[in-house]
Amino acid sequence: MSTASTRRPVSDVSAGVGLSGLVALALWILFCRNWGSVVDLLGLQAPREPMSGPYASLATLAFTGVAMTAWSLLVDKVHLRPSTGIDWSQRRPLSETLDISITKLTGLWITWALIGCFYFLCRWYWEGQYLFAMDVLSAVVAPLFVLSVPYVLWLDRVMVEPRDASWHFGAMLIGREPWSAEEVKKHWRAWAIKGFFGAFMISILPGGFARVVEADFGAIAHKPVDLGSLLIEGLFLVDVQIGTVGYLFTFRPLDAHIRSGNPLLAGWVAALMCYPPFVWGTMGNADVLGYEVNTGGWAHWMAAYDVLLWGWAAMMVVLTAIYAWATFAFGLRFSNLTYRGVLTNGPYRFTRHPAYLSKNLFWWTSTLPFLVTNGSWTDAIRNTVLLGVVSGIYYWRARTEEAHLLAEDPKYREYYDWMGENAFITRTFGKIGQKLKFK
Repeated sequence: MSTASTRRPVSDVSAGVGLSGLVALALWILFCRNWGSVVDLLGLQAPREPMSGPYASLATLAFTGVAMTAWSLLVDKVHLRPSTGIDWSQRRPLSETLDISITKLTGLWITWALIGCFYFLCRWYWEGQYLFAMDVLSAVVAPLFVLSVPYVLWLDRVMVEPRDASWHFGAMLIGREPWSAEEVKKHWRAWAIKGFFGAFMISILPGGFARVVEADFGAIAHKPVDLGSLLIEGLFLVDVQIGTVGYLFTFRPLDAHIRSGNPLLAGWVAALMCYPPFVWGTMGNADVLGYEVNTGGWAHWMAAYDVLLWGWAAMMVVLTAIYAWATFAFGLRFSNLTYRGVLTNGPYRFTRHPAYLSKNLFWWTSTLPFLVTNGSWTDAIRNTVLLGVVSGIYYWRARTEEAHLLAEDPKYREYYDWMGENAFITRTFGKIGQKLKFK
């Protein structure tokens, strides 16, 4: 007899959070695209070109982040949830929590200094797109150190247990009080995730933003390849912008703090294989798992068939839209390898991993790895096998994420069981998996 509930568990993130960020992002892009008209309207002495520079893309984070924060606090009232670990009714005297805060600040500042050393030692952070991320992080480091003081002093007075993972790392450094090795590991897993992925996300902000803001939609409205590519670019921009906000807005009063990083080594290996500098064929060119050798892609093979071009472009736009939806549905809580609450709405009603599923379907339909321009069966088979390996990596990654969340939260276990019995895609894959098992 089934133990799964007949009702899907309530999501920890409301749909309104991500939608408010999406609306704010759209308004900001429209503002930047029409900057020339704003200049004329206000009679400003400024360039009339679209505002498409890298710092305009950075300002987008504040615009969307503030919108999602406002929704979270004013509508969802997330700051009142017990999961924040905050009791606003208790305000301890500063004298009572000052030592705790000093220990915690010590742990945080040393952590940031060590992350800075990592950026310095790893030279890939000082070339290409990462230069922008390093410039941004260098500019904010001093304000971050200064603002951390009032933030920690204020928060520790109302936290139920102010001796969190950051405190334990600070206590280890100072050596005056007992500390937990497990809490120190928890602290470093969270900050390793923020340090690694945060820099990467910031580094890819400017490119897509500039292309969308500067695009001439009128010139490509009747060209399926160009229009489809631009719409896909815009949807990837949604993913990058909202996703970057998620890495930066990990504030406890927003209930968006990292409750735990994935403790499984397999989870880290699977995730890091999908990102620079470890990337092996899942993004751009690669030597080990490069699956685009002599592939022409969808536009090449369908160039003579307008109807097919329009239909195929529409299909890929839909797949990318699902991928973007899977990101902005998280609102302020998107990040890899973390547990920050349980998301059960949006595309997560249909499958536990809509982003991975849509992303891999996009790669297969856009690349068409089994069709090659030189007619080589070797290249066709190799491309197909290697893209299959890439998809297998994402399956492995999904399973490690499930293992992490199943160990963390009873609500996720309830959601996991509910999806297995009620979600068509998940249920179908589950039945196929059961049939493929050897008995």
